[in-house]
Amino acid sequence: MQEKPTDRLLQELEQHRYLFGRAESTRTARILTELAALKFTDSASLIRFHEALMFVRAFPPSPRVMYKAEGLLNSFWKRVDQLRQTGVDMDELDPLEVSGLAGTKMQDTLSFDAARWLVRRLPGRVQIDWDNYEEERAMGSTWQRWIPLLEEDGYVEAGVPWREWLQSAQGNKSASPAWLISRFEDLPLPAAAKAELYDSLRLPLIWDLGNLPLSRTRNWQTDRRVFYHDAPLIARNQVSLATELAQRPPELKRLTREQGQNILDMVREVMLIRYRELYGTTLSDPASVVRADFDRGVSIYLWNLPADRRLPLRSYVAGFTLKNGVPINYVEAIGLCEWMEVGFNTFYTFRGGETAWIYAQALRCLCHLTGATCISVYPYQLGHNNDEAIDSGAFWFYRKLGFRPGSADLLALTQREESRIAGKKSYKTPPKTLRRLAAEHAFYELPGSEPSAWDRFSTRNIGLKVNRRMARECNGNSALLRKTSAAKVAQILGVRVVAWTALEQAAFENFAVVLAMVPGLKSWTREEKKALVQIIRAKAAGDEMRFLHLTQNHSKLRAALLKIGS
Repeated sequence: MQEKPTDRLLQELEQHRYLFGRAESTRTARILTELAALKFTDSASLIRFHEALMFVRAFPPSPRVMYKAEGLLNSFWKRVDQLRQTGVDMDELDPLEVSGLAGTKMQDTLSFDAARWLVRRLPGRVQIDWDNYEEERAMGSTWQRWIPLLEEDGYVEAGVPWREWLQSAQGNKSASPAWLISRFEDLPLPAAAKAELYDSLRLPLIWDLGNLPLSRTRNWQTDRRVFYHDAPLIARNQVSLATELAQRPPELKRLTREQGQNILDMVREVMLIRYRELYGTTLSDPASVVRADFDRGVSIYLWNLPADRRLPLRSYVAGFTLKNGVPINYVEAIGLCEWMEVGFNTFYTFRGGETAWIYAQALRCLCHLTGATCISVYPYQLGHNNDEAIDSGAFWFYRKLGFRPGSADLLALTQREESRIAGKKSYKTPPKTLRRLAAEHAFYELPGSEPSAWDRFSTRNIGLKVNRRMARECNGNSALLRKTSAAKVAQILGVRVVAWTALEQAAFENFAVVLAMVPGLKSWTREEKKALVQIIRAKAAGDEMRFLHLTQNHSKLRAALLKIGS
């Protein structure tokens, strides 16, 4: 069968997106011109075209190619609409890897904070997806707060017309969740409690992206510092993590609150259209956003959580990268003392684009911001319960950058695999072996870090020990555990917590349930106790990084946490 012009040109474009130079750039521009004139007749080809356009927009070989790609992306929704009108099955545009194209609709069950943000971001464009809603019992127990006499129907009748009840209460037939969300906002409850109550509804929402700038197709910033590639991209084997981390720390520029809010709105769009929702992208502090600019058109943004939504013990940092204004990845880092767990995810479209070098720059930023000297990678990132990471050999990405498994058995297995690879070029580590290698964290320690100190540590271990103590000593009563632990620790530290703010008191209780298990806490010096109190109060203060840095200077607290959590 004769090859279609579309297939031939797409294949050539996919090859040329990694070729740089004047002649290659000229040819890429001509391919784009030829493809622009063609009509696409199937979803798969249209997706391939979209992904190639996104890549050359982020990694352009010339202004001409970049502007051509932008023009095609800005009108891409028309191609999606044309395809839909021909009766082609559009389901191929729904999977997570390719979601968010201009001209498509999205459907998801969002958390309260994400749903509230989306309704405000797209007024009048978000609807409840009634056709896919099955949580009727949750509506009966929740909606009666705002809908008089709903109990008469919802508690005892079958086939309750929930939609009619809602429309009568809000005064119109709109399918928008705006009225319902505003009722949750008005509840006299803490933010976390409102979110928990709303989330129990599991309310599916649907919204039409149309040609909105928040679609993945058009979601980029115009950057005056565009970097045009005229040479091959930086490969993984050209990146030395030790060399990159030994460089002078990058400058982290603090953004204004307004600038920070704009960045956080963008990252929420970035995650939403990819069916991803991270704790630190949905809940984030606009006053904490910092930016680092690098060569090659790379800007990295990082931020923390607001004081009322922080984790009990660890500090949290989230971030993402713009490449010539295009979002290409996101990062999540959670730290305690000098130890930091890092999750790094490059979006599918850009995984052939200098991932190792950009990852190294992200670590430079994170280490500078947090003060971490021990970097840990989640097992999921390596392939634990993650088939995609197994298929891509993610373990070897980190290993070749210098990471090591946290157990002697897995290190020995790694070294055996390395010998097999060295002895036979065609050898590939079997998926079964990759799954074994991904069973535990991998570590990278900077100079000066205590070797293997954090290999067996997990805050989960701390949490489970606290809960076993609760079951043993408090008959499973959480309130009693918190009360008795706080009283005990307050007496030892000589503090009157009643005079503290509500957030400080909550932070004190969280630490107290752990500190109550520390043997010898009474024998700590006055200075050590005073420093511990300062750390706890810093957990509820404006800058969470100050809390993290203080934990790095308290050797007694570090030793106690390591012992309980290992």
